[in-house]
Parts: sequence; structure tokens; C-alpha cells
Amino acid sequence: MTTSAPQPDSFPRQYARTQRYTVGQPRSIRVARDGSRVVFLRSRGGSDRTNLLWTLDPATGAEQVAADPVALLAGGDEDLSPAERARRERMRESSAGIVGYALDGAGEQAVFALSGRLFAADLVAGGVRELPAAGPVLDPHPSPDGRWVAYPTTGGELRLSATDGSGDELLAEPEKPGVTWGQPDFIAQEEMDRDEGLWWSPAGDRLLAARVDDAPVRRWWIADPANPADTPVEVAYPAAGTNNAEVTLWLVELDGRRTEVVWDRTTHPYLGRVHWSAGGAPLLLVQTRDQRGALLLAADPATGTTRPLLEERDEAWIELFNGVPAWTGDGRLLRISDAPGHRALLLGDAPLTDDTLHVRRVLSIGSSDVLFTATAGAGAEAAAPGLTGVYTVPLDGSSAPVPLLVGGAVDAVRGGAVTVLSSSALDRPGRLTEVLLDGEPTGHTIESLAERPVLTARAELRWAGERRIPAAVVLPTGYDRDRDGLLPVLMNPYGGPHGQMVVQAHNAFLSSQWFAEQGFAVVVADGRGTPGRSPAWEKAVAGDLAGPTLEDQVDALQALAEEFPLDLERVAIRGWSYGGYLAALAVLRRPDVFHAAVAGAPVTDFALYDTHYTERYLGLPQEQPERYRSQSLIEAAPELRRPLMIVHGLADDNVVAAHTLRLSSALLAAGRPHTVLPLSGVTHLTPQQQVAENLLLLQVAFLKDALGISS
Repeated sequence: MTTSAPQPDSFPRQYARTQRYTVGQPRSIRVARDGSRVVFLRSRGGSDRTNLLWTLDPATGAEQVAADPVALLAGGDEDLSPAERARRERMRESSAGIVGYALDGAGEQAVFALSGRLFAADLVAGGVRELPAAGPVLDPHPSPDGRWVAYPTTGGELRLSATDGSGDELLAEPEKPGVTWGQPDFIAQEEMDRDEGLWWSPAGDRLLAARVDDAPVRRWWIADPANPADTPVEVAYPAAGTNNAEVTLWLVELDGRRTEVVWDRTTHPYLGRVHWSAGGAPLLLVQTRDQRGALLLAADPATGTTRPLLEERDEAWIELFNGVPAWTGDGRLLRISDAPGHRALLLGDAPLTDDTLHVRRVLSIGSSDVLFTATAGAGAEAAAPGLTGVYTVPLDGSSAPVPLLVGGAVDAVRGGAVTVLSSSALDRPGRLTEVLLDGEPTGHTIESLAERPVLTARAELRWAGERRIPAAVVLPTGYDRDRDGLLPVLMNPYGGPHGQMVVQAHNAFLSSQWFAEQGFAVVVADGRGTPGRSPAWEKAVAGDLAGPTLEDQVDALQALAEEFPLDLERVAIRGWSYGGYLAALAVLRRPDVFHAAVAGAPVTDFALYDTHYTERYLGLPQEQPERYRSQSLIEAAPELRRPLMIVHGLADDNVVAAHTLRLSSALLAAGRPHTVLPLSGVTHLTPQQQVAENLLLLQVAFLKDALGISS
């Protein structure tokens, strides 16, 4: 009897199985304060989703497993609580095993939660201990001195465990249902990029903890129609114009005594950022409901009173940034602001950067310099779209920023004399992670175990049109214009706030390359509203998301057709989330340009989306009803003249399935044919391998049929 050899992976299968080739990549990289070790997460291979905790010796490059979740769970399966699943959904986390960890101040001990249990790994002597905990545990944080671990529980408590194993204590407990301690609220996680709800004092003798009361938030219920016997899931969802959760901040002593940190939450209800370091008093950045105003406060750790340090106003909105505001070691305030007319790094009121750089985030504040990322600003001519740099600049302002690395999707961490740089490039798959000592390469890398893609992406990046829209074009392998003629076009955008698609990274264009191999010329364009250009570019969508974002897709398409073989009589568009909204919008508003669309998880009525995101761009629906109507796909439903497929996960608690169902109802009422693909049990992510694989196949079949392309 003979057996057939295993069939090689198709791209859709490999793309789904490897979670877009992220499985096996080193991630969550940290460096000990003295540079003695590098700590990171990585699985054992490119199709193994289970992350282990690893260390690397910067002197030798030797890697060592610090914690193996399979061994810790004795081979058993993970048991995730509903609260942990929701937290991972907010963080777009789809891996398994150890998905996050925190270090003590010296970087000698790492703590993490696994199946709701609390563990501490000794990174110096080796070994992992389970600590006493009354979990299930969420997001534990060790004190800087390593003696304690503070952690919230799924029941809303805030607790304290001793790292010597001597005991576990209650610090704060909910006074009523809906209250949690030490956890971020929905809006903080989903829209502010703030995943933490507790912060230790530099001395490790107390901490700041968020208290969230979601009782004021309207309840929605998400059912699984495929399993009618299951109880619908209750979700506290703050839709535009409705109540947010009440978020307060408290100083918590290790004996459980608490003092509220007081500010005017009536005028500034959003807690955007919290920072506490040896450089000064605790910092709070709070925002107004419309996000046009922000107040930076210093809190008195003895009384909880606050004093204003500065106030900012912006007619569009105040952006939140990672790594700042923060104190330098000598007590000066570091921040990022658009106030100078460009996105600048400021020390006090003095800019450390000029308009040649558009600062993205602060990575590390040293004793004499700052490590940060930036793209080319309005005052510079970028060499090519999609480039980002890691820079250092001295705190004394004595010289201009110096690039350590310029490339695609760059990142860096450092400790002591050790810096770890990560980067992508168009001409190689995956990410390269290099170890530097005193700014010089050591020759050591953190190995990526991600699988090599079965196809090679060949994106050509351009500035498109008069507005110099960052864009990429992907053609089929071996395309010959004389032989093959014009190609049907597939626009493949995200195209909205916080989503940059045109980057100098090979893997970013793999799905576009696969679509190209099916016979399309694929175009990706980052129009106004997307990040990485300038404040004016990002804020051009204030008051009108639809108009500029759609106009730039059209302009990019038409400009690129002057150079590339684009058949403008056969143009389709696909996208997910904001990209799904943009795809549906395209065939509704511009059927003269777009001839078919696939809209995945689209926001169809912004009144159904959350407060912080929606009101930033459109204001309150009670005050701007016409603005909301003008952005609504439902209002435009009678205009549909082109084939439209709408795909939506029925378990999505971010863009709920009601968006698609209401649009479908409006289309039906208007007599407009369309296709709806409901995904049972699927959230805003599509991590399930079979679902993700078949979605790609179904989309290309639909688009080929809609454009009259023979398979």
C-alpha cells in the first residue's frame, strides 16, 4: 500500500495557518535595565501558535527558554475566561501560550498569567514558580523592586501577591456589579491604545489603579444564531452619543488604603495616559469628550490632588501617543505635540525635532537622549513611501536627530548599552531583529521561526497624483504588457484613521500578490486620514470621513493608470473594517469608477460605533445629525447599482453584525440585489484557519464573476 506525499500549502491555507506569517516571529521584546539580557516571546515554529518566554545573552547571542507553557500546564489545554478572551479581542491577540509578560525594574524577573494562574520566571537563576493568586488572573504587574505582583481578576478585584510565595491579599474589590479595579475600560483598549489599568510607584510602595464602573453604559446582546440554545452575550457598548463608563483613578497603598486622584471629570472625562517614574509626580493626560482639549496634570501622591501642567486645544482633535507624556530622569517633561505646526518631540516647550520629521512614538528615554520613531515630515522630501526611522536625539538639544535605522515597520527597545532593532523590507520576507551594543551591530540576531511564504510579493511603491498619495501596485508574476494587455483592477485599502497599509515591508503585500496571481492588478493607497504623513493629512477627515478617503482612492487609481496597465472599465475594491466601509461606499457613491466590492465587517451607520472613535471625527450625533446621515451607508442603500458582497462575523463585539444586517435590510427594501456572508462564531478578527482560508477563495470567486473574468 502506498501513501501519497503531503500536498504543499496553497497560499490561502498557509496564510491562514501561520496567522499572516506572524507565528514564530519574536515579539514583545524587552531589554534588562543594565543590558544583561534580552527577553522576548516566540513559539517553537511557524505553525505553532503557543508562545514561550525566552531570553538572549547579548554577549554571545545564545537563546534560552525561560518558561514553557506546555510544561507549566502539564500538557493540558489553556482555560481562558470570558474576560481574558475579551481582553485579547481588544488587543487583536490571536496566539496562545504566554501572550504577555511584565518585568521588574531590573529585568531579573518576569511575571505572566497562564490559564488564569499567576507565574514568575527567574531570568537570572532560571526556573518558574506559580505564585499564590485568587484568580482567574488578568495582566499581572510586578513592583519595581520585584517583591510584589499586583494583578486584577476576572471578578473585578485588585490583588497583591508576594513573589516569595508567602501570601496573597485583597487590595480593592467591586462594591457593585459592573465595577472593576486595575483594568482598562473598553474605550481605553479599543481606541486609546491604553491596555493597562494599574501603574506602580517608582519605589514599589503603592500604585495607581483605574476604577471602571460600566453601569452607565448601554447594554447590547450578541447572540449566536447558529446555536439558539446558547445564552446571548451581554456587552456594555458605548455607542456614539451615549454614556461612557465612569473611569476614576486611585492611589492604592499596599495595605488597601485608597485615595482618589481628583480632577474635573465633567470637563475632561477621558483618562488617556498615566505615567509614574522617578523623574517626578504621577502624570495624567485627560481629554474632553470631543477630544479637542487635553489637560496634563501632576498628581500629589500623598493627597490625590492634581495641578495643571499644560493645556492643549486643537480644532480637529488631540492625538494620543505611546511613550509620552513622561518625565526625564532629571525631572523635565517630554511630550509629542502638533502645536508647532508639525508633529514634534518637545522637552518642556522646546522642540527637539523640526518639520523634517513626523514623530510617531517615543521608545525609550535615556539619561542623555531619547529614542523615537518618525517618518519624513512636511519639511522634507521622502525618498519613497512607507519608510519609518528609529532616531536618537540628545536631551540638551545640542544636535539634530540621528537615524539608527530607516526601513519598513521599524521598532526598537533598549537597556543599558544594548539596543534591539527590528525591521522589515520590501525585498525580504518577515522581520529582521538585530542586537546592537553601544550602537554597533554585534552580529547577533533573534531568530525568526516564521514560515517562508509560498509566494513572493513584488510591490512597486509610488507617490500617486497631485497630493502625492502613498500607493503600491502589485502585478501578476511574469506579467508582460504586450502579451497580457490591461488588467482588471482590485483596490485593496484600509484607507482610514490609524491604518497604514503602504509600508516598506514584503509581507504587507502578500495577500495583494495572491490576488494579483489570480489575474488582477492590485492597488493599495493610503489617502488622507491615514497616519504617517502630517497632522494636516491625518486631520483632513475631521467632520467628513467619507469624502476625502474615497476621493483619494479614486485619484490614486486614475493617477497610477497613467503608468501601470490598469483597466479602468473593470475595477473592484475590497476591505475589512474601515476598509469594508470604504469598499461599500465606493460602489454606492462612485459606481462610475468601481464595478464590484467586497465589504468585510463594515461600519454602515456611525451612530452604532463607539464614542471615542466616532465623535473624534463626526462630533455627537445629537448635535450633528446631518453629518451622521451623510456618512451612512444605509442612507445610500438605494443607490447601489454594482455587485456587493458583505461579510461579517456574528460574534463581532467591535463592529457588531447589526451594521451589516441593517444595510442588508435597507438594500432589500430598495430592491437592490446583494450578497451577505455571515460568519457564525467569528469576531472582528478571523483567526480560525478554515474561515480565513476560505474567505480569500470566496472573495476572488465573487470578484471574478462580478467583473466577468474567466477562471
